[in-house]
Amino acid sequence: MPQPCFALSGVSWRKSSRSANNCACVEVAVSPSGEVGVRDSKNQDGPVLVFTPAAWDAFINGVKAGEFDPEQLATNAQAPSLPL
Repeated sequence: MPQPCFALSGVSWRKSSRSANNCACVEVAVSPSGEVGVRDSKNQDGPVLVFTPAAWDAFINGVKAGEFDPEQLATNAQAPSLPL
């Protein structure tokens, strides 16, 4: 039987203290090997997105830098695309 790529047993899932009690949240856990799992709090037995520590750090740094703020996303959407 294939082993899951993210060890779920023994991890502590947590969600933002700012999240509402309506369960419309994501939960995050760190595996013993450092991968970061993200899941839907409404479907705790459902799929888990797994990120390497480097990918998670890049995401967190992008959030802190405002890369995902609506104004920044709108600016990025209006920027001309580069030819491939």
